Amino acid sequence: MDDARGSRAADGWLVALDVDGTILHEDESLDAVVVDAVRSARDRGHEVMLATGRSWHTTQPVLLALGLSPDYVVCANGAIIMRRQGEVFGDEAPDYVRAHVETFDPTEVLMRIRDHLPDGRFMVELADGRRLFTAGMFDWDLSNAVEVGFDELLGTFATRVVVVSPDHELEDFLGVVERMGLHRVSYAVGWTSWLDIAPDGVNKSTAMERVRGWLGVPRSRILAVGDGRNDIEMLQWAALSGRAVAMGQAPDEVRAAATQLALPVTEAGLAPVLDALP
Repeated sequence: MDDARGSRAADGWLVALDVDGTILHEDESLDAVVVDAVRSARDRGHEVMLATGRSWHTTQPVLLALGLSPDYVVCANGAIIMRRQGEVFGDEAPDYVRAHVETFDPTEVLMRIRDHLPDGRFMVELADGRRLFTAGMFDWDLSNAVEVGFDELLGTFATRVVVVSPDHELEDFLGVVERMGLHRVSYAVGWTSWLDIAPDGVNKSTAMERVRGWLGVPRSRILAVGDGRNDIEMLQWAALSGRAVAMGQAPDEVRAAATQLALPVTEAGLAPVLDALP
């Protein structure tokens, strides 16, 4: 990496940042103080990267807004790891390629979920980043996506499945998910009534451990920050020897996985966490 972007110090930390609710507000706005803190941490020699449930297509603009070009980016809750190709020059956006992809056939889980949520709305993300969705997914970014009938989701090879049930309150939805008895997949429930499903045994922590090994960073120099239920495994992974920070608005089960509590995203809580790094 050239001098304009800094380089990873031998004693730098591997910093894994969730995006929504950690970096971005609900309206996807960004605090200038958070941007400054991210860039400052990078310039001090830390490897600051994103670990998100988002697709690569919707993650790349966040990188550009932050001015980041890390070696790796974790997307789709760990099912996709992107790797930067080549050096970074000035403000030029670097190219990324898929370094690791996990997929699964979502047919069984989709059928089971539809039995419990007949009015549910579904989206399947494919290995190449394309997405297929059923009618009603209007609150999601649908770029690089095609509306299809439910049966066209079956038999695909997915990195991620999203299920939305707008007619359920969150607590009711949690009960429905519990009754589904989902097996052979990893899943997390979002802030509202939506379910995020990944291949079995795959989550942000499995991808981050793979990245940590590739970079050769000691476990004692890991920092992970998140706010959602899909961050729990990543926070538990970081907490084993490093630091795990839950944002102030995180639900209780996310806080329980962390070693530290930050201020909420509405108060730019990520900034002081990063500023505290050496």
